[in-house]
Amino acid sequence: MKTAKTLALGLFAAACVAGPAHAQSVDWIRQVTRTIASKQTYPKAAQARGEEGTAKVKIYVAASGAVERAELVTPSGSTSLDREALALPSRTGSVPPPPGGATSVTVPITWKLL
Repeated sequence: MKTAKTLALGLFAAACVAGPAHAQSVDWIRQVTRTIASKQTYPKAAQARGEEGTAKVKIYVAASGAVERAELVTPSGSTSLDREALALPSRTGSVPPPPGGATSVTVPITWKLL
């Protein structure tokens, strides 16, 4: 039986896109992806079915760092993983405050069975 491992969010700035209103620093984007990755889980139903994938989620962040909302930009191919991808930012609650004020950032969230 395969063991499951949740892959951390991509930490490369090239994989993340900051919102057009405020270009964000690479360091801030890395902090956001690490914060979100710390709350990532592998949905048991998806794991049992052998589902893997990457979903891209656009996260709207207030000037205080509070996660205001998230929307699915690119689905993973799995309904279970997509639901988890959308729930993850809200479960995180807040991220480091963006240096340029309220903004949005798109992050990839990947699940892979090893």
